[in-house]
This record gives sequence, C-alpha cells and structure tokens, in this order.
Amino acid sequence: MTGLVEQLASIVGALNVSAGAAIAPDDTHDEALTGHPATPLAVVRPACTAEVSRILAVADECRVPVVARGSGTGLSGASRPVPDGIVVAFDRMNRILEIDTANHAAVVEPGVTLTQLDEALQPSGLVYAVYPGEMGGSLGGNVATNAGGMRAVRYGVTRHNVLGLELVLPGGQVLQSGGKYVKSSSGYDLTQLVIGSEGTLALVTGVTVKLVPRMAHTATLLAPFDTLEAVAGAVGPVLASGATPLILEYLDALAMEGITRAAGLDLGVPATVRSGATAYLVLVLEGSDPGRVDADAEAAASLVATLGALDVYILPPAAGGALVTARERAFFVSRAAGADDIVDTVVPRGALPAYLARTATLAAEHGALVSGCGHVGDGNVHLSVFLADPHRRRAFLRAVFEAARDAGGAVSGEHGIGVDKREYFLDLEDPAKVALMRRIKAAFDPHDILGPGRIFSGGAGSGDAGTSEGASSGDGTHSGPEAVTR
Repeated sequence: MTGLVEQLASIVGALNVSAGAAIAPDDTHDEALTGHPATPLAVVRPACTAEVSRILAVADECRVPVVARGSGTGLSGASRPVPDGIVVAFDRMNRILEIDTANHAAVVEPGVTLTQLDEALQPSGLVYAVYPGEMGGSLGGNVATNAGGMRAVRYGVTRHNVLGLELVLPGGQVLQSGGKYVKSSSGYDLTQLVIGSEGTLALVTGVTVKLVPRMAHTATLLAPFDTLEAVAGAVGPVLASGATPLILEYLDALAMEGITRAAGLDLGVPATVRSGATAYLVLVLEGSDPGRVDADAEAAASLVATLGALDVYILPPAAGGALVTARERAFFVSRAAGADDIVDTVVPRGALPAYLARTATLAAEHGALVSGCGHVGDGNVHLSVFLADPHRRRAFLRAVFEAARDAGGAVSGEHGIGVDKREYFLDLEDPAKVALMRRIKAAFDPHDILGPGRIFSGGAGSGDAGTSEGASSGDGTHSGPEAVTR
C-alpha cells in the first residue's frame, strides 16, 4: 500500500492523495439508501487528463481496482469504493473549457457541476437541458449513469445531449469520441456506448455537450385526480394533442403532502379537492413568447379537465417554480421520512396505468408502504419504499422489477444499476445480453479493474470474484447465480 500511495503522490502531488485515516467520510459512499460506506486504499484527485492516464497505467499494471467518483450524488452505489482499490475523484477537474455559441456546444471537464455550467451559460442565452434534479451533480457522473430528470420528456436524457467524450482506457490510452457535430455514420458510436456504463469501460475526462436556446417564459398546471391510474391515462392524450411539455410529472397524494410540507408551500388547492385526490399531474410548458405560453396553458388546462381531473389550476409563476423545486427535493424528503429504498423503474408510457396498479397490489401483498412520484411523460416511475425487513424488502423489490420487465420496461430508468440493483438486473436480464456486455467490457478493460462489482458481479477487488457469481443485495448478503459464464 505504501508503495502504491507513493506512486500516486508522484503523479498528482502528495496533497491530492488520501489514504487510511486521512480519507474523508464523504468519499466512502454516495447517496444510495442501501449498502454501507467502504474505505478504499486511497483516494486520488487528478487535475488533468495526463494525470488520469498515468493513474490508470499504474492501476492496470498492478491490477488494482479503480472506482470513479464525481459529486457522489448517485443513488445506486456506483461510486462506492472497494476496500482494496483506488477512488479517482474528479472534483479538481472542474473547468469549463469552451462555450461555443456558433455550434451550440460546450466542452467541460467531468467535475463541472450542473449549477456551474448553468450559471456560465446564462449570458449566452443557451442552456444545457438535462436537469436530473440534483444540480450539484457533476457532468461526469451524469454521463456515467445516463442521467435524466424531469425535462427528459422534451429534451431527452444525457445520451441525447452529449456529442462527444474524451476517454482514458485502462493502461492509460487516451481516446476522443464524437465532437461538435450532431450526426455521424462513421463506425461504432463509442460515445453512446460509454454513456451509462457507470465507469466500467473507461474514465471520462472531457464532455462535449449540446446546448439549446434558453426559454424565458413558463406556465405550470396542477391537476388533482381521484386515481393514480387516471393520471397515467391522461398522459397519452396530452402528448397527442401536440403539446410539448417541458415537464410532465405525477405525484401521489402522500408524495405531494410530503414535498409541500417540507417546502412550506401552499398551492391553494381547497381541502375538499385535496380530500378526494389520490394523485396529481404537474405539467409545465415553456416558450419565448409569453402570450403563446399562456394560450397553450389554457388549452392544456381545458384538455386535462376533460380527462377526469377533479380540477385544474394554472399556478402563479412563483408558486409554479416553487412546486418544481419542491418536486426536485422529493428524494431528500423521502430519506428524511425514513425510506428504506428508492426504485426508479421505467416502462413504456402506455403501460403505466396497469404497472402502477400492479405495484399497488404488490405493496399490499408484501406489507410495504410505497409513496410514488416520477416522470410520467417518459414512463419513469420513482417509488419510495418503506419496508424495514431486508428479506421482505428484497422479495418486494424483485417483484416490482419483474413487473416492470414484464411490462416491456427495465430495472432502472436513470439512477443506474451500480452495486445495489445488480442482483435484480442480473437475475432478470437476458443472459445472452449480459454475456455480450461482458465481452464488450473485456475489450475495453481486459484486466477487469474498472468499476468492480458495478453492473456485473466479479471483477478485480469486488469481493466476489471467482465465486458463484453472487450479487450484492445491498445489505451485506448475497443471492442467486448470474446464470452466465465468463
């Protein structure tokens, strides 16, 4: 260990390497509600791509596992260290290298936060349109998990807004993929392959993002419904009407009560309406012309009223903005309330009503209290799960994930698999697909040092390499074979 730390210090400087008791607690975990913090051999903070290259050359030669860390705001354990590995933390690589207004692009280092980029872009009248909800998150972390958020219904997720990457492979080779162009038919798209790979293929040291015009005006509609299925059923007609919402969200009554109480927010919904509301639809429109935005809001309100809403409210701008901000803080409200896990399954939009009804049935069968909100416009469901017993909770979560798969969806819509959802992903995914993913990883990372235990079981330093492919359940137990050979 001493020799390795000395090598790392020679690359980045002694002040930028932490080991043993000097490792800060924040570097031992992310925001996932399950799993336990872990202290690595060392945390190293490079300042440039050349330093990252040298770090990976040393790690690959020594077969030392490497976990990448952005801001640590992830919810799947993807940046949680392994005890005998290195954490490469990117908070020193936080420069905005270029804002190119002619090509509507920006080039940033991976440690740049969403807030930092947004503030820098304001004078240009442009915006990076991915808002995952936690603006302290880094661009590198967003790339790793293919982050989405409430605006995905209009602008898509990270992979729709990243044009190119600078990558460092194990061994230290530096590659450029993509660039400031919006289309290419020139070989495999390595940019898209790395986005969402959770640090298992390469370390990202540069990101070229797409920018769009910043709209000055918004209107927010709030519509209570008597059933959650009715909210989900309204989504298709709203989108079919030609409306292009910036945000299209649902919150069940418990989630709405929690976020508004935490924010001290009174939206003016009468008690008689609240008492009959099981769930709410939140719709935000945007545009450059305030008159057009207002007219579109009136038209959308009239349509929603015909779709079974108990009432429809066009909120004053300040209240609308406050509601969106409160919704973005829903995770923290759930955590403060004692939630035991957070689920972010995704299903086809048309399957939402049946899927939400199924999750309610499963919750009753398993004795779980579930509160939900999510990006109903793109089928991404967020469930706060209150079920303390880990074995009962695991059975419930597997049933929820299986129901999503059976509905044509997937385990995770935007938080990623990481370590904490690995068991369910490997159990429910097509083994042939998992085997192909492993072969792709082997091509990028022949010695299997990057992101041990993320997505797949096994890997250098993961603690289960060479076992029967047991996958962590997030509470220190292991369950189930992966059902594919290496």
